[in-house]
Amino acid sequence: MTLAAPDPAPTASGLALSGSPPVRGQIATTACMETLQVGYLHAVAAAAGCSLAQPFPDHGIDWHVSHSARSHAVDDEVTIKVQLKATYQIAPDPPGPTFAFTLDNDHLVKLARSPVSVHKILVVMIVPRGREDWLRAGHDRLSLRHCCYWINLAGHPVTGRRRTTVRIPTSRIFDDRALCEIMTRVGAGGRP
Repeated sequence: MTLAAPDPAPTASGLALSGSPPVRGQIATTACMETLQVGYLHAVAAAAGCSLAQPFPDHGIDWHVSHSARSHAVDDEVTIKVQLKATYQIAPDPPGPTFAFTLDNDHLVKLARSPVSVHKILVVMIVPRGREDWLRAGHDRLSLRHCCYWINLAGHPVTGRRRTTVRIPTSRIFDDRALCEIMTRVGAGGRP
């Protein structure tokens, strides 16, 4: 009599764990990067106490972020517009004070317009090339990799024929504290 090896223990979904990598969906990597960055923005906005609205149609701006505080001088609620971009072509933790990021001139013109009634910022997320490296989960946290950086491009010139390279400061990490500071400056009547 031959005994068969026992089947792997089923998981809650009824599938067996085999130690092989998970079968990921077939959505394009760039679309998944966009979704990851939206999750990052939602987490930052939640921690900063901000509300989010997605314009429809978006007309070149992805999100409106609003912040209410009695300390704002210009209004009790201020709003900024946010354009999201993501790339895996830049290594994480870029060396130096800035890194280069290229924008289509049409996007830059929209972001560089000045003066404006509602300020705009560009948020660039650097992600690992492989989706299996985007998240790390544990009992005490869910970490998204790698990082978002922000810049206000108001007044930035168009220098390229179709695309223009801008320099993003590595000191401007986009997190909840940075968003609160941006909103405090805008709430005082200043720029982001």
